[in-house]
Amino acid sequence: MITIPNNDLTLDMIPGTDSDWYDISMFALKFDGYKECGSTEACAAIANAGRNNTLTELRTCLFFEQRRWRHFGEDPDEANMVYIRGLIAKIRDKVSAHAFD
Repeated sequence: MITIPNNDLTLDMIPGTDSDWYDISMFALKFDGYKECGSTEACAAIANAGRNNTLTELRTCLFFEQRRWRHFGEDPDEANMVYIRGLIAKIRDKVSAHAFD
């Protein structure tokens, strides 16, 4: 898996908030939340707590959602897509503001 560090992200790399799950999922995998957080448990703790103040936390949450839904074997329902698209919007805002952490 090829990952993209926060400081290398540009807006054109990030799916739009209206993108489908496949495109969002592929973008989510450009970040390894397990490695960045130090463990699966630490990644899950950030995602399950909804911590999303920094770009790293936002990308961790998105990565974990991708892994969660992959584990479920289905695409997220509309209510979960609202949350996921919100993460994308916040990621786009952080990158636009050059707030790379």
